[in-house]
Amino acid sequence: MAEGLSTITSHLKSAVSSLAGDAKIKDLERNTVNPSSSSQMTTDYGVKVSDTDHWLSVSNGADVGPALLEDQIAREKITRFDHERIPERVVHARGAGAHGYFRVFDDKASKYTFAPVLTDASRRTPIFIRFSTVQGSRGSADTVRDVRGFAMKLYTPEGNWDIVGNNIPVFFIQDAIKFPDFVHAVKPEPQNEVPQGQTAHNNFWDFVGLQPESAHMVMWAMSDRAVPRSYRMMQGFGVNTFTLINAKGERHFVKFHFIPELGAHSLGWDEALKIAGQDPDFHRKDLEEAIKSGCPPKWTFAIQVIAEKDEHSFEFDILDATKVWPTDLVPLEEIGEFVLNKTVDEYFPETEQVAFCTSHIVPGIGFSDDPLLQGRNFSYFDTQISRLGVNWEQLPINRPVCPVFNNNRDGRMQHRVHKSTVNYFPNRENEVNPVPPAEGGFTEYMEKVIGLKQRVRGAKFQEHYNQAQMFWNSMTPHEKQHIINAFVFELSHCDDERVYKRYTTLLNQIDFDLATTVARKVNGVAPDKPARQNPGKKDAYLSQLSLAPKAPIIATRRIAILVADGFNEAEVTGVRAMFALGKATTWLIGPRRGKVYSAGQQIGAGSALVADHSFEDQRSTMFDAVYVPSGAEHAKTLLKTGRAIHWVREAFAHCKAIGAVGEGVLVLQKAIEVPGINLFTSPDSDTVVSSYGVVTTGKYDLKAVATDVFKIAPGPKGFVSNLAHEISKHRCYERELDGLTDAIAY
Repeated sequence: MAEGLSTITSHLKSAVSSLAGDAKIKDLERNTVNPSSSSQMTTDYGVKVSDTDHWLSVSNGADVGPALLEDQIAREKITRFDHERIPERVVHARGAGAHGYFRVFDDKASKYTFAPVLTDASRRTPIFIRFSTVQGSRGSADTVRDVRGFAMKLYTPEGNWDIVGNNIPVFFIQDAIKFPDFVHAVKPEPQNEVPQGQTAHNNFWDFVGLQPESAHMVMWAMSDRAVPRSYRMMQGFGVNTFTLINAKGERHFVKFHFIPELGAHSLGWDEALKIAGQDPDFHRKDLEEAIKSGCPPKWTFAIQVIAEKDEHSFEFDILDATKVWPTDLVPLEEIGEFVLNKTVDEYFPETEQVAFCTSHIVPGIGFSDDPLLQGRNFSYFDTQISRLGVNWEQLPINRPVCPVFNNNRDGRMQHRVHKSTVNYFPNRENEVNPVPPAEGGFTEYMEKVIGLKQRVRGAKFQEHYNQAQMFWNSMTPHEKQHIINAFVFELSHCDDERVYKRYTTLLNQIDFDLATTVARKVNGVAPDKPARQNPGKKDAYLSQLSLAPKAPIIATRRIAILVADGFNEAEVTGVRAMFALGKATTWLIGPRRGKVYSAGQQIGAGSALVADHSFEDQRSTMFDAVYVPSGAEHAKTLLKTGRAIHWVREAFAHCKAIGAVGEGVLVLQKAIEVPGINLFTSPDSDTVVSSYGVVTTGKYDLKAVATDVFKIAPGPKGFVSNLAHEISKHRCYERELDGLTDAIAY
């Protein structure tokens, strides 16, 4: 009986949770319009339109005459079009968004907070997340080197909670009063509006060189974190320090972390530059493709917590937004997860009009005295009013799913009709009363504050290099090399020697070898000796490699299959079926978009596989791996096709997994003329050779497919399993470290 009751209760909780998770989608349906072939065209005021192609004019039917201003239909159409644009965001202008849900695993966070969104495991809270770049305009490219915004709106029964985060846990400045200076410096230079979507210019490096508190953030911005492979493969952070209040009235300081299920992965810099031109919407498309293909992105939600009594127990100030809390001192606690499972129906009313405020919190969550957060709490609300109007929170994407009652009235674009004779408190009708804290009313934590009114920062805020040094020490060899390359690229674009020489001098405060290497490459100031000692302190969590999935995964990875007429169709079909088991996507790339005929087929007759793209209209940069199947005639064609050879060379130089079977190995031999790469050359064996992420075998016939039980692991047999293993590692960076990529022209 008890077990049956428990099952019923579980089902009820699940049903309630599901309904709650869909609450925002149902709310948006109130404003959703579904045009169809039976929909009749009207004006905005509802009059049916008979002609939308000709402005009313005076005409004899043969000659054009003057247009008439009395044409209210034409005037409405043109005037509405003239006013479609709204001010774009000053920062984070370019973005992409999606809907989903958030849930906690259990109530273990209740020792820190009484907020149900973080403690009630039966809830499924609807969310909307907007990813973005920072520096560029709405028309800039997705893959530029930049911080990425990672802002989440949670629609809880207690009100909206906004976590306005980034994919980097620290920021350039400590105090919000410096925000206008930073943004002016990072944006295109005022005299010519150049450059767009990048920091490689004098003003940015001038500012950060004179503002050493930015040193830690600059290290992150020069790392692979600033060129993510996908929004789905980014780690997220709340950046600022918030507080949690539990049922006993005890306060803890907290930082929020979002850990991607797929791991944190990045593009190579050459790759990012090329994609910015080849497909500037790469990240937007990637997010939509993953959700629509049934692989919704997922993150684990974790917190770092410090008891109020321990606030001053660290060598750094925990309220300093230019500092992380090292995980060996403050471990992560995984308490929940969130999933994005629905794309937007229309970009503008959802992704463009969504607006976030760090000041939007719910009972059980509070602010800290973090000086950057204090300013953000003012600025974000203010900027939304400037961009969207004072009633921006009534827009469908921004409005809460819980009831909203207050005495705020009027203003431009007021949508709410209040049926009441009073609009103030107190009032004779006893309407819209404040809510006691015991019944859910928000109340501030009673913090005792003693001090003098003055413009100062604490002593711990004056130290700027320890954590920048720790970040550098925590990087793997290939991550360090990428940071060096990034500094060289950026500073080489500065033509004022005061700027690049000053910053190479500053780098010596972080690491002598780093400063020396960069200075020599950019004609900076090479140091004679270290400016300070490097004790070698590390935090392994800072490297992206620490976020590798617990089990290898290739879901949503894009695999390009290079084919020409005469390819082995049975092999390709088998390989595609195997990769589909791992939820990877495969794309045929051929000499033309359209039918490509397999070995034994008459070209132009009968059925054939259809190439998704040609060698020219897509490039290897758009894919995670390249595979060249067997087939004698097909291989001969590829060997004579320079663009196909370039596909393989470029993928190799970008450290991507590459696979080939039979005659396809000949294509790799021509494309990758680098000593040290072992390729399998025996055509009659299904033994697999894996060398620097290049996987080859002699044959992969139906028998080999049947015995190749799909698993993501290396081994002497199983071509797909071995190639999947290399793909799951994201890149083979040993190629870079051993100098193999330097020998490739791409």
